[in-house]
Amino acid sequence: MYGLCGCCWALRPRYKRLVDNIFPENPEEGLVKVNMEKLTFFALSAPEKLDRIAAYLSERLTRDLHRHRYGYVVIAVEALEQLLSACHCQSINLLVESFLSTLRLLLETERPHLHMLATDAFVKFANIEEDTPSYHRSYDFFVSRFSQMCHCQHQDLETQNKIRVSGIRGLQGVVRKTVDCELHVNIWEPPHMEQIIPALLVNLQHSGFPAEQTEVCFRELLGRAAYGHIANTIRPVLMHLDNHSLWEGRGFAVRCFQIIMYSIQSQHSHLVVQQLLGHLDANSRSSASIRAGIMEVLSEAAVIGAAGSIGPTVLEVFNTLLRQLRQSVDYELTGFYDNAGKHKTSSVEERTLQDAVIRTIGSFAHTLPIYQRSEVMLFIMGKIPVPGIYPDLGAPNAGFEGSRMIQVMLLKSLLQVSCHCESANLLTALPCSFLEPLLCFTLMDDPEIRLLVLSILTSLIDRRHNRDTLQTSVEIDISVLELREEHCSRQDILFMRKNAPSLYRHVFLAFKEESNGRDHYHALFILLAVVLLELANEEVVVDLIRLVFALQELAMSNQEGLSVFNRCGIQAVCAAFLSLLCQLGPPPNLKTYITQVVESCRTKAPYLLPEFVFSDSPGLPEGELEVETCCLFDQSGISEALTGSSYGAHSDRLNSPYIPQLSDEDRLSRRKSVGDVISLQMDLNPETRQVSLQKPQTEQITFETLKNAIEDAGGAEEEQKRRREVTERFQTAPFEEIAALCGSKRLLQSGLQHVFELIIRPPPSPSGPSAPKSTPVYDIQYPDLCVY
Repeated sequence: MYGLCGCCWALRPRYKRLVDNIFPENPEEGLVKVNMEKLTFFALSAPEKLDRIAAYLSERLTRDLHRHRYGYVVIAVEALEQLLSACHCQSINLLVESFLSTLRLLLETERPHLHMLATDAFVKFANIEEDTPSYHRSYDFFVSRFSQMCHCQHQDLETQNKIRVSGIRGLQGVVRKTVDCELHVNIWEPPHMEQIIPALLVNLQHSGFPAEQTEVCFRELLGRAAYGHIANTIRPVLMHLDNHSLWEGRGFAVRCFQIIMYSIQSQHSHLVVQQLLGHLDANSRSSASIRAGIMEVLSEAAVIGAAGSIGPTVLEVFNTLLRQLRQSVDYELTGFYDNAGKHKTSSVEERTLQDAVIRTIGSFAHTLPIYQRSEVMLFIMGKIPVPGIYPDLGAPNAGFEGSRMIQVMLLKSLLQVSCHCESANLLTALPCSFLEPLLCFTLMDDPEIRLLVLSILTSLIDRRHNRDTLQTSVEIDISVLELREEHCSRQDILFMRKNAPSLYRHVFLAFKEESNGRDHYHALFILLAVVLLELANEEVVVDLIRLVFALQELAMSNQEGLSVFNRCGIQAVCAAFLSLLCQLGPPPNLKTYITQVVESCRTKAPYLLPEFVFSDSPGLPEGELEVETCCLFDQSGISEALTGSSYGAHSDRLNSPYIPQLSDEDRLSRRKSVGDVISLQMDLNPETRQVSLQKPQTEQITFETLKNAIEDAGGAEEEQKRRREVTERFQTAPFEEIAALCGSKRLLQSGLQHVFELIIRPPPSPSGPSAPKSTPVYDIQYPDLCVY
C-alpha cells in the first residue's frame, strides 16, 4: 500500500503534496509563493503536522544536496525560514530540530556559499522570540563551526572576508539565542568562551569590514555579561594576547581593553582591573616589554573605569603596583629578570616599565575620592626607604643604590598621585603624619630626590593650578594667575599656624644645599609663590618676608661656603618672590621700593636677577661676590613701606630676624655636620645649669621653674651671641671637647626630673613633720556612687 502511494502522487499525504508544490520545475525561478502561502496556512491550521513537514523538507534538501542541485537546496532553506517566522506557537519546537539538523548538514559541506546560506538562516532563527524554552537543544556544534569560519584562510580574499563575517554573525546569533534563557546551554562557560573570544580577536586585529563587524559582536557579547561571567570572558582575552605576543605592540592590547571597558557594565569595571592585576603578577618573570604592555593596559582601564569603582581593596591595588616597581628596580640592578640569571634585561627596558607603572599609579589615583588619595599617599610614603626612619626595601644585595632608586621611583609615584589631589582642606590633604616625613626628604643629599619633594609639595598646595604659569622672573604677569578673591579660609589659617614653622625651616635649609641647580631654585620659588597665592594673610606674608631676609643674609654672608652661583641663585629667588608679592595687594610704597631695588640690580649687579642667573649662559662675577647696598633689599625700607597698612600691626615680628631650628627629623634625614646636628637653641653652659638645679625642692612650680629647666633667661643679643659661639665651637673644637659638651645634655633631663618631682611630691609643711607621700591621681579609688 505504501509503495503504491509513493508511485501515485494523488494518493500521497496532503502535507507532502503541499511541500512538493513549492518547488518549481526550474530552480532559478525560485520559491512558488502561492503554494508557499498554502503550505503556511496548512501548518498554522494543523500545527501537529509541523514536525512531519519539517522532516520532509529536510529529506528533500538532503537529497538535492547529494545530487548537487543547490538551487532546490536554497528553496528548501527559504521555506523553512518562512515556516519558522509564521509559526509563533508552542509547536515551534517540532520544527526547530529538523531546521537545526538541516543547517548542520549545510555547515558540514565544503561549499562556502552554503556556509553563508546556513549562517543567514541561523541568524534569522536567532532573532525569533520563542514562547517556550527548549530543555534539550544544544548549540555546541554551531559555536565550534562558526568559530572555525572566523579563522577561514581562503585563497580569495573577498571570499575569506565573507566567510569570516558569516562566522561572526553566526556567533552573534548564538549569543542572542542563548544568553537570555537559563534553560539553554550556558554560553559563558570556559569551553565556549575559549572558542568565541579568540575567533573574535583574530578578526579584530585587522582593519576593514570584518573588524567592524567583529567589534559590534564583541561589544554585544560583553554588554550582556553579568557579574559572574566577567572572569570567563576576560581570561581568554589574556590568553590570546599571551599566545600571539600582542602585549609588546601595546596598540592592539590597549584597543581591545578599551572596547571591553566601554562595553561592560560600569559596576563591573573593577573585575577587569583585578584580572589584569592578577595577570601582571603571573608575568612578573616575563620580559620588561610584556610587563610594560600590561601596565599600559592597566592605566587605560583605570581611566575608563573611573565612572565605576576599582573595588574595595584600593591599597591592595597600589601594593601590587609598588611591588612591580620594586621588582623592576631589582631587575635593572642585576641585569636579569629571572632568578636563574638566563634572561637578560636592559636599563632602557626597565625604565620604560617603571614609567608605565608610575603613570598607572597616577591613573588609579585619579579614579579615587579625595580621602582615599590621602590614604594612598600615606601608604606610598610608608614604603619609601629612609635609613633610621623606615626599613630598606628591595633585594638584599641591592645596597645603597637600590634604596636610592626605589626612593626616586616611589617619590615619582607620589608626585603622580599628588597631581590629581585637589582638596579644599589642606589639613586633610596634608596631615602631619604625611607632611613631616615628606619635608625630611628636602634635606637629602640626592638632588633628584629634593627636586621631586619640592614638586610634590607644590602640587598639593597649588589648588588653583598656578604652577604652570609661574616663571622665575621679576616681571610676572599676574593677569594670567588664578588669584584668590576671598579671604583665607579658617582651615588654611589653622594649617599654616600648625605647619608653617616646619615648612619654613625646611625651605630655608633646602636653599643651603650646595648641589642645588637652576631647577631647584625654580622649584623653590614656585613653592614660595604658591604658598603666597593659596595661603597668604597678613601673618603669613610677614613670615615670608622674614624668610626672604634670612635667605638674603645667607647669600650675602657666605657662612655656609656656598658657590657664587648658589649665592646669586638665592638672591635671584628673593628678588623674584618680592616682585610677585608687591603686585598682590600690599601698599603701593612697597612696590615702588622693590622696583627701585630691582632696577639698581639691573644696572649694577644683573647677576642677582633670575633672568640673568638662570639663563643658559649666566654671566656670574669672577672671584668673591661683592654687592652694593642699593642692590639689596633692606628690612627697614620694607618696614617703612608697610607702615600705615594692615601689615603695620605685625611690624614687631617683621623686625625680628628669622632663625630656623633643627628638629630630630632633620638630623635623621641625612648626614650633616656636627654643628648642624645639635640644636642651636640648646644652651650647653654647665655653670648656668647648676644654678637652676641647686634650688631646694620646696620651691613652687612657676613659669620661671619650667623656663629655667629648658633654657636660661637672657636678652636677644646674648642669645644670638651664644648661638654663634656654639656653632663656632662645634665647627672648630676637637672631638673630645665636643663629646664633653654633649654630655651636658643630661642636665636638661635632670632639670625636667626635678620639675616632675615637684608636681608629684608636695613641699613639707612648716608647722610639723611632712605628711606621708600623696597618692597619685591615677591611683585614687573613687566610690561607686561618685558620678561626674
